[in-house]
Amino acid sequence: MRETPRSQGTAGDTGSEHPQHRPGRAIAHTTGASGSGTPHRSDGRSPQTPRGARQTDHGGRSGTTPPVPERPAPLLFLLPLLLAVFALLTWQVVADGPLRRLDERIGRSVVGHGPGRLTEFLADLGNMQVALPVLGCAVVYALARGARRLPLYAALVMAAVPALVVPLKDWIARPGPLTEDTGYYPSGHAATAAVAYGAAALLFASYTKRSWMMPVAAVLLTAATGIGLVLRGYHWPLDVLAGWCLSGLLLMALSWSSGRSRRRQPPK
Repeated sequence: MRETPRSQGTAGDTGSEHPQHRPGRAIAHTTGASGSGTPHRSDGRSPQTPRGARQTDHGGRSGTTPPVPERPAPLLFLLPLLLAVFALLTWQVVADGPLRRLDERIGRSVVGHGPGRLTEFLADLGNMQVALPVLGCAVVYALARGARRLPLYAALVMAAVPALVVPLKDWIARPGPLTEDTGYYPSGHAATAAVAYGAAALLFASYTKRSWMMPVAAVLLTAATGIGLVLRGYHWPLDVLAGWCLSGLLLMALSWSSGRSRRRQPPK
């Protein structure tokens, strides 16, 4: 979106000098040309009436084609979906609904599965000590490449994770899978991993040729973190899913801000 529409010359722009009659050369009998026999104009210029300046449509009728409106971004469709899913999950957890009971049965059945060292490593991907340095490297890299607003937006979005997660944890007070302690919904580790790796992917993708690899890597790291959290018994599956919903909303705001900052930049 760095490019902006540039002014173009109209198709009717011509020079100020008229074709000169040269002896020995035949003059083409085009419409409106000198010597063509047309009774209307002899200088080849387009008529000055508004009707003559109009373009014809495919059916040959006079009129201009209306501008095609831009399609709404896919993010606009994800916003109500994420909000609806998060509201449904929160309602089921607070009201002890059937979805919460199913979630706890699934969580208890999968706890302890998989190699312990691998699942612990995957769960640690959501720690601040791991996720924040990755985002910090992306912010420094973007600043070195001349970006200013997007690194700031990424830092603000990352700071918004605990501001949203901590009050929800205190209000819902859901116990964990292997403890009676409360404060496990939504998962802060899942939200931290998703926002940190997603924001880093957005920063790196702006300066790499194969930009599609960055979001793919972010999705894989985020999914691996959620799997490790559930298999190690640190969170219920719905805790992780709710954390992903919150992080998705934050990443949508970051992506929207990124698009606005790019449109404001002058064309190179």
